Amino acid sequence: MSEEMKDAIETNETAKAEASVKTTEAEQAETMADYEDHFDDANPWNRVTEYMKKKTVLPVKVEGVVNGGVIVMVEGLRGFVPASKLSLSYIEDLETYLLKDIEVQVIDVDQANNRLVLSAREILKEKERKAREDQIANLKIGTILEGTVETLQNYGAFVKLENGLSGLVHVSQISQKRVKVPSDVLNTGDKVTVKVIGIKDGKVSLSMKALEEAKEEHAEKVVIPKSENIGTNLSDLFKNIKL
Repeated sequence: MSEEMKDAIETNETAKAEASVKTTEAEQAETMADYEDHFDDANPWNRVTEYMKKKTVLPVKVEGVVNGGVIVMVEGLRGFVPASKLSLSYIEDLETYLLKDIEVQVIDVDQANNRLVLSAREILKEKERKAREDQIANLKIGTILEGTVETLQNYGAFVKLENGLSGLVHVSQISQKRVKVPSDVLNTGDKVTVKVIGIKDGKVSLSMKALEEAKEEHAEKVVIPKSENIGTNLSDLFKNIKL
């Protein structure tokens, strides 16, 4: 066998050996990565941290009530939901939440201090926003609704409608008569009838004036005979009576 052939065989064997070593190293790295992933997954603090990053919605049960909030369990960890993060409105009695099923998101993780804080408020706000979008999508311009005056501003009155939505009656849409400020003719809590006149960017525009105009138009169409055209003598009274 020539020296050239020997060199070629040695070179080929060396290349195979190097490739084998690289493959082994890659397999070892992959095995180590799998082990580290498994180790990370086995640590509940790493899992709840991942939940926080992904804003994962977690179904939980309220296990206890403490001062200022409630306790739930997530991945075997004791989590705290502050009362301010439990609802969209003030909660009079936290005991009503005991053993209740709720949905939460992780908002703070501190393994060193054994601190896990969760919130239901963001989820509830998103559900409320979606419900409002659906209601507005089904609302038609021209619809007449009953409502209650919620707040008064110089530029108009906000009205809570019977379907749960709120809309603005601009000061120019309160009456056919000139209204300087809404409080001149309206009070908070007043029951009003309004007409939907506009829907834009999730905001509902209402009018009370449009209903006044509609009433006037209807009244003009009703023809009342003039008094001089109504006969009052006996012949007019009995001419259509057959004996």
